Amino acid sequence: MPIDASATIAPTARIHPDAVIGPGVLIGEYCVIEQDVVIGAGCRLEPYVYIKRWTTMGEQNEISAGTALGTDPFDKAFTGERSYLRIGNRNKIREHYTISRGTAPESVTILGDDNYIMSSGHVAHNCVVGNNVVIASCALVAGYVEVEDQAFISGGVVIHQYSKIGRLAMLGGNTRVNSDVPPYFMYSDFNVAAKGLNLVGLKRAGFTASEMSALKNAYKILYRSGLKLQEALTRIETEIGGEHAKHLVEFIRSSKRGICRE
Repeated sequence: MPIDASATIAPTARIHPDAVIGPGVLIGEYCVIEQDVVIGAGCRLEPYVYIKRWTTMGEQNEISAGTALGTDPFDKAFTGERSYLRIGNRNKIREHYTISRGTAPESVTILGDDNYIMSSGHVAHNCVVGNNVVIASCALVAGYVEVEDQAFISGGVVIHQYSKIGRLAMLGGNTRVNSDVPPYFMYSDFNVAAKGLNLVGLKRAGFTASEMSALKNAYKILYRSGLKLQEALTRIETEIGGEHAKHLVEFIRSSKRGICRE
């Protein structure tokens, strides 16, 4: 049966016969679930949630009222072909949020596991959001953006398309991100600028004092030494070492837009 017998469906909800609803799912009043949708076990949909076609959702997700998932992309190039939104497990998506599916045929927007997404914002087509990411209210994430694990995007942040946000980076409120943002550091200002180590985030993630000290030295080399970028990266590799410095260097070297750096 497409709808598991243990699911609880409000009488005003409208679910397409081809949708798959897993065990223990709770679907509130006036929800709409289109065809070719899969909702995994234990998900909870508050009233007025709209899940559009070709959306797949894992287990134990909580979707608050007025949210629309799998919407057509805000992209003039979109011509209506099949594309996808894939959502992992244990995500919380709060009220009045939208996440679009991909633009190109068969392309995908991806949201990983254990993310907390606050109200009244948007994740656009073809984004890839990792795990344990926080996106605060009214943040706007444009198309093709990549967000690595454990990043924190504060309220009112706007992220330009094709930008990449590194692991455990923290973006301060109302920051405009128009370049790649390396991992482990804090950023703010209208035009995104580095402001130091994300100490609170690193402590919460279990980084040791020695690991944080090494990243602090890497920050100084990258942003305070006056060296050219490639010279700074070589020095970080030579003097700092370790897995986190390696990830930092690899992130920067793989950047296509360039990182935020004077």
